[in-house]
Amino acid sequence: MNKQEIIDRTIEFVKTQLKNAEGGHDWFHIERVCRNAKIIAKNEIADNFIVELGALFHDIADAKFHNGNESIGPKIARNFLEDLTINDTIIGHVENIIKHISYKNSLSDNNSDEIFSSIELDIIQDADRLDAIGAIGIARAFNYGGFKNRALYNPSIEPCLNQNKEAYKKSTAPTINHFYEKLLLLKDQMNTQTGMQMAQERHEFIKIYLKQFYSEWNGNR
Repeated sequence: MNKQEIIDRTIEFVKTQLKNAEGGHDWFHIERVCRNAKIIAKNEIADNFIVELGALFHDIADAKFHNGNESIGPKIARNFLEDLTINDTIIGHVENIIKHISYKNSLSDNNSDEIFSSIELDIIQDADRLDAIGAIGIARAFNYGGFKNRALYNPSIEPCLNQNKEAYKKSTAPTINHFYEKLLLLKDQMNTQTGMQMAQERHEFIKIYLKQFYSEWNGNR
């Protein structure tokens, strides 16, 4: 089986796995992340096969939809890829991408034996974070907030800045708070130059959106 056949099989598998996923973490999210990852990878020296596999599997079993269990996604990816007799080094790399890609894990104090880095992870992480900002990022934030039955905004609840991983995971704050606790921070956390450039316009759009939101909320428009 050649690389393209493996990618095609993986696409069909991921589509099936995520057919009932929440709208911000469904197949279309995966497709957008893959597209952005390919754009970023053009300007980096990276293994494009691992970039595409990692992007396809990065949200195969997001822990927040599995009672916080972060081991399910890597296991699903390994079982599938082993059935295709993929090299174990590649499988391990994909597993590590899934384990380390999330924003919440960047908030934890990792022990040295838990640290993993690769240009492929950097690329996919940037691509994933790009989908969390801009117009689509705003739509995804409110879609997830509705999914969790959270308020749009409550002026009496201030954003909680400098959260650790556990506080971030347990937060039930209004969706607007999430803009300050994560979305507005992502532009400066991009790993690649291309990611930074792509993030700039989306970041500015969020700022424009918030200005309009508060204006309407306060009855000024």
